Amino acid sequence: METEAKIIRLQIDADPRLAAAVGGAVRYLADAAGMDNDATAQLQAAVVAACKEAFEHLTESHPHLNVTLTRLSDRIEVALSYEGDTAPAVGLDTIAKSASQHDGGSGTGGVLSGVDRIQYESQGKVAVTRLTKYISQGAPSR
Repeated sequence: METEAKIIRLQIDADPRLAAAVGGAVRYLADAAGMDNDATAQLQAAVVAACKEAFEHLTESHPHLNVTLTRLSDRIEVALSYEGDTAPAVGLDTIAKSASQHDGGSGTGGVLSGVDRIQYESQGKVAVTRLTKYISQGAPSR
């Protein structure tokens, strides 16, 4: 079993093409973790959507979104952070809608249905939103 974390750090501007690039990087980690194609696609879509929503919090004085992708033995974590507005990168309405659909609501799945856990914290003037996808223990590691 792999024990060392694989980390990818990116700093991006508010450009949907760069959000798609972050999605591509998370797809790479998910593929390497042995996740099935549907789960990988859902995770990728959730990360791209979260990046796009985080862009709304960027300002002229703080125009960059910092993204840290971490592949651990049992999960993939995506941390979105930015300075200035300390609101969560993913709005609470989006989180609540995704949670209600994920927990047996309509079954259609929200934009964040590809993640298992959403955490938010404020570190001084920096807002950090962490999306976590747990990997089944049977998945091969590469």
